[in-house]
Amino acid sequence: MAARKELSAQTGYSANDLDRQSDKRDDAAYVAALKADREARAFVLAGDTIVLERDSAGYRSLFTFAEAAAKGAARETAFLGHDGVGGVFAVLLEDAPQDFGPSREQLARIYKNEAPAQGKTAEVRVDLRSILMQGMVSDKVAGRLAQAKSLMYWHARHRFCSNCGTPTEVGASGWKRTCAACKAEHFPRTDPVVIMLAVDGDNCLLGRQPRFPKGMYSALAGFVEGGETLEDAVRREIREESGITCGQVTYMASQPWPFPCSLMIGALAQAEDSKITIDRTELDDARWFSRAEALALVEGKLDGLFCPPKMAIAHHLIAAWARGEA
Repeated sequence: MAARKELSAQTGYSANDLDRQSDKRDDAAYVAALKADREARAFVLAGDTIVLERDSAGYRSLFTFAEAAAKGAARETAFLGHDGVGGVFAVLLEDAPQDFGPSREQLARIYKNEAPAQGKTAEVRVDLRSILMQGMVSDKVAGRLAQAKSLMYWHARHRFCSNCGTPTEVGASGWKRTCAACKAEHFPRTDPVVIMLAVDGDNCLLGRQPRFPKGMYSALAGFVEGGETLEDAVRREIREESGITCGQVTYMASQPWPFPCSLMIGALAQAEDSKITIDRTELDDARWFSRAEALALVEGKLDGLFCPPKMAIAHHLIAAWARGEA
């Protein structure tokens, strides 16, 4: 079990060490005191992007509430937890378009890793995937940002009661919305997604979706449906996409995946047959890879083929199995 926890810890967005203090969320006085404290800081989100500031030393993602207010009016504010110094919050700016992103000039600066001149700062609004891929913040901060983004995504899309349509009010320090009309309570959701390797002896099954970059193969994946166990979801998704029937399913690792608010649950599944029948609406291709091929895939040394980067749980599932660690 220790090895599996370690595998989860290697995935992107998993290094969130905030004390969430969920038992304090209904203590309005406690949270208000944290917010008023001089050590309080907030992440600022504009639609689906994160607001960062960069100077010659690097990127800054946490701001005082006065600094956050200078960036725009807040639609929602939520308490994320305590970092041992002060309260950490998330602020969603009012009326920020959901497709707002960095300008072409800002993207060029980001990817060229160009810092502003000494003594100058520049604000950029960047998607969370780019933030991790480009190493703009530490792994720990990326994990906290994942929490903030998932929560604020939910708030942005649940402003009205799904039961009666009345505007809802925020409660529990940002972790609940309540309808004053019908009294329904709504809570943030996390969507479970299974991601898995079907294995047959020394071979594993990988596929590629039409949207993948040319040459990339990955583990198969799919959403868990209502009334379904994780094991059954693994078997169903593999069978539907590749025609392979599987038996025993073993949990491997998990990863927070804030695109928009999922939890990836990694597993191995023992194949009971090996004939592939591809569902062309889901996959462009699927094939068996030997351990040697899978290891070369992880290392980017397999005839132009490769697997997802280290930020993705798929990378770690493939690598662990190829190295005999799973």
